[in-house]
Amino acid sequence: MVDINQLKFDEKGLIPAIVVDAVSKKVLTLAYMNKESLQITMEKKLTCFFSRSRQELWLKGETSGNHQHVVSITADCDGDALVVMVEKDGPACHLGTESCFENTLWENEELSEFSLEGLMKLIEGRKTEKKEGSYTTYLFEKGTDKILKKVGEESTEVIIAAKADDKKETVYEIADLAYHVMVLMIQMGISLEDIHRELASRHVIDKKVKQEKMTGN
Repeated sequence: MVDINQLKFDEKGLIPAIVVDAVSKKVLTLAYMNKESLQITMEKKLTCFFSRSRQELWLKGETSGNHQHVVSITADCDGDALVVMVEKDGPACHLGTESCFENTLWENEELSEFSLEGLMKLIEGRKTEKKEGSYTTYLFEKGTDKILKKVGEESTEVIIAAKADDKKETVYEIADLAYHVMVLMIQMGISLEDIHRELASRHVIDKKVKQEKMTGN
């Protein structure tokens, strides 16, 4: 564990902090901290930065309500930069976007990054901006009953493949099931963050149970 006094703040007493969404792993913003704002961040478990333009501390979300709940803070190998993993309450950018990094400069199409968040946005787009010939749009047009039917069918396919001990086919069917579940999530207004928070709450409960077993309480 690195001590705060081991960090290398620049001549102005600042250190860059790269804020990353703990759920999507997307970079949200680049801000700066001094020793005081870093200490506040660790104490409150909410990101607190030092504004270079205003020359003052600012707690993210203090006025907007878009707090960033800190999951972890990691220093780089030289101790002169930080990565802050967070769970956010709302948009990270003052312009109202999820991230400050939304303007693509260049992208290698051959190595384009895949993410569940990106797939969710694509599926959502098929609902809000219907595309002719799109299977996803077709599911939304048919409604919840059709989507639920497909979820049920794909669940059965997963069971059949796994029962046959066919790993390749099971992976294929799980991918199909995951896609249809995501369509259902969009239909019901459920986000990946909703699922993440639910699983995280179960992790905390499981951790407490393990601790109680170890202590005999």
